[in-house]
Amino acid sequence: MPRTTTMTVRLSEILSDFVAANVGEAGSYDNVSEYIRDLIRRDKARADEAAFERLKAELNHAFAAPDSTYQPLSAAEIIARNKA
Repeated sequence: MPRTTTMTVRLSEILSDFVAANVGEAGSYDNVSEYIRDLIRRDKARADEAAFERLKAELNHAFAAPDSTYQPLSAAEIIARNKA
């Protein structure tokens, strides 16, 4: 079973009112926790998509380079370069 964590978040009145408008009978979510979990999942998906797009751009750039620009690298050299 996944571990859960309880967090306390302080919101300004404006943000609190906005959350309240999205929760309950008038909103799209049954409770605040459901709303926050959905926001976090969406943000995580956005971050994952952005990382994937950066990787695709790097790969497209690498595959577009002429063969003469390639140089052999060892696994250790690649790891060291990516730690920098």
